[in-house]
Amino acid sequence: MTQLIAMDPIDLTEQDSAGAGTDLVAGRLATYGWAYVGSVPRGFDYVGFLRQFGDLLPQYRGEKVWDLKPEPDMDDVYHSNNTRALTPHTEGYELAGLPPRYVALWCVTPSSGPGGETTLADGYEMLGGLTEQDRESLRERRYEWHCSEGLARQGVHLSNSHPVLESHAGVDVMRYSYNNVARVPDGLLIPFLEAGKEFFDREHSSVLMAQDALLIWDNWRMMHSRNAFTDRGRHFRRVLIGA
Repeated sequence: MTQLIAMDPIDLTEQDSAGAGTDLVAGRLATYGWAYVGSVPRGFDYVGFLRQFGDLLPQYRGEKVWDLKPEPDMDDVYHSNNTRALTPHTEGYELAGLPPRYVALWCVTPSSGPGGETTLADGYEMLGGLTEQDRESLRERRYEWHCSEGLARQGVHLSNSHPVLESHAGVDVMRYSYNNVARVPDGLLIPFLEAGKEFFDREHSSVLMAQDALLIWDNWRMMHSRNAFTDRGRHFRRVLIGA
């Protein structure tokens, strides 16, 4: 397992212009599927910067910016706003239409205790280990994707039918959720989910985000997760960016 932040974090305070910083982040996204910005100027406009990559999409309660911090009485269910570990997934598999193209997080308050790292692995690399026949079957078969237990407890009930793989404007779109898809015993989906989990556990990189740092990744390509943590003051913000 490698540390993502060891791979030359971007320093936007050293860029001559906002456009130069955008180009640098876009280049990392195209090549590696992710970009980690370790330093930003004082008063940095995260939302304005991220809008250069596409329109911000409304999230579950209509917000364009979602606060990720532990909520009371949510640690007993699978939910992004608690302290438990998450399993590998992409975002927006349960939504109608295309999932978000990019996901971005920035750190308002880092964890003062152990854990809480964001973890990522390249789904395209994982798909490359499948047979061509299995990849084609994952394009043809449709599965029921649903929202998490935590969102359901809060009154959000979303479910939609999609294939694992599809193409949009010549770009592959992968959906993945280890635990929020109906597990049909068709000889394809369950082995795919298990292969994805095994690949993620073996190949993921970890990011312990610093104060004010920004992480953005290609949601059509990258699987991500989060390690468990103890500090309930940990606070990130998230935006979803459309194609």
